[in-house]
Amino acid sequence: MWAYTVGFTVLPHVGGFLGWFLNRKEIPAWYEKLKKPSWCPSRRVFPVAWTVLYTGMGYASYLVWNDLGGCSSKAIVPLGLYGAQLALNWAWPPLFFGARNLNMALIDILLLDGLAIGTACSWYRINSVAALLLLPYLGWLAMATCLTIRIWKDNPEQKPGKSD
Repeated sequence: MWAYTVGFTVLPHVGGFLGWFLNRKEIPAWYEKLKKPSWCPSRRVFPVAWTVLYTGMGYASYLVWNDLGGCSSKAIVPLGLYGAQLALNWAWPPLFFGARNLNMALIDILLLDGLAIGTACSWYRINSVAALLLLPYLGWLAMATCLTIRIWKDNPEQKPGKSD
């Protein structure tokens, strides 16, 4: 049983690590030059925050999966929502850093917000601890969404189709 716990807990880290690895050179080359609000967290905060958040959401997904008896028909919606929001979570760094597409990154994170909230709501009826484990993630997403909106708004020259 411990292998399932570890597997579910580690899974979110896989996409997060790949997103960082594939886009790590864009951070000093491009991201640092963007106009950002004064409340933007330091670059050093992001890996620590995402390690904690991915661990919490991964373990929470295990709790839901376990309470529903594995991959049963009852698990389709709650784990489907989780999988969809995780895919959007993993898609954001390549859109933002890799493609430097602020429009698509903004659309991605807004859709991600809705799916993450839907995931937490669907999980609450199954396992309230699992839903509560998503609260720090939802809080971080709120900040990340506001940050994405500000960067999108304050850097119009970075939007596709805009010229100087």
